[in-house]
Amino acid sequence: MQESYKPKKAVGLRYRHGEDERPHVVARGEGIIAEEILRIAREEGIPVKKDTGLVDSLLRLDYMQDIPEELFVMVAEILVFAYETMGREIDGTSSGEK
Repeated sequence: MQESYKPKKAVGLRYRHGEDERPHVVARGEGIIAEEILRIAREEGIPVKKDTGLVDSLLRLDYMQDIPEELFVMVAEILVFAYETMGREIDGTSSGEK
């Protein structure tokens, strides 16, 4: 039995401590657009984490839309992962800086 093709899905988030009130969607798409989002993320050294359920929820949001409260915990976990992967603290400082 042949597996059906499932297009890739991707959502880019932004949160800058002290600048952004809440995290928000800065890129979203499926298929070729998702592949381009992922390519750019890799080139720019932006951490990527696979979470199909969260991506499906975030794809319902519009570009530049703030993350709704019901997704805060899941998005916070993604942001912590991203900041730790990049060696930064949530406030933007490098790990080890004070």
